[in-house]
Amino acid sequence: MNLSAQEYSSEIEGRVYSKNGDVAATHVSNVTQNRGTITDVNGFFDISVKLNDTLIFSAVQFKKKELVVTLEILNTKRLEVFLEEVLTQLSEVVVTPYNLTGDINRDAKRLKIDPIITSSTLGLPNAYVKPKTKNERRLAEADSGKFIEGASYKLDSTFNPMIVINLHKILNRVTGRTQTLKKYVAIDKEIVLLNTVKRSYHDSIYQQELKIPKERINDFMNFCEVDSLYTEVVESNDILRLWEFLERNSLVYRKNNQLD
Repeated sequence: MNLSAQEYSSEIEGRVYSKNGDVAATHVSNVTQNRGTITDVNGFFDISVKLNDTLIFSAVQFKKKELVVTLEILNTKRLEVFLEEVLTQLSEVVVTPYNLTGDINRDAKRLKIDPIITSSTLGLPNAYVKPKTKNERRLAEADSGKFIEGASYKLDSTFNPMIVINLHKILNRVTGRTQTLKKYVAIDKEIVLLNTVKRSYHDSIYQQELKIPKERINDFMNFCEVDSLYTEVVESNDILRLWEFLERNSLVYRKNNQLD
């Protein structure tokens, strides 16, 4: 039985983007088939469509956008959608009991606003300290203090020297527990960096732009980790630099694995 293109459902991958980059949880609705989804933190989504289905993209901060599924979209199975921000302008109103006008500049001068209280505004000593991971806390506990410390105590008005040996730290070093925990901490960091890279781009980008087969994406990630610039590039949070890094490594990876 022959079916027209309009009768076939196809799963497409897409991404919404905007000037400010805040595209997480954007609603993507196929109003023709009465189904929908939401985008992830980077704006990626998957949805089932047919030819001539109508897709609507909406979020509080964006203008609603309507798009009709074409043959080109079905053939490429990819979709890039730019969303325009909404600029909400309110007429001048009076809001009691503070007699606000709606004009931020005027109201800011009129109101007395208490400062926001945070650990940094209070000047707390650990305000800017990054919380430790579970393995970092375990390592700090296992390897804290000096191996040997000098001390003294007073007995009958006489100061006597005393040496304190940190047996806990020595035993952890001797048994290899400290070294094991250091490896766990290093692995945790590698996992965080790897997840950062994988969240930056959808799997389809690796497949279609970098020509990396889906089943080899994880292996490609491991290949990139060996590069001496890997940590520096990922921690720079520079998306353009990261893409250039992945693109350069993909050429070498494909050549080494005879994927071209």
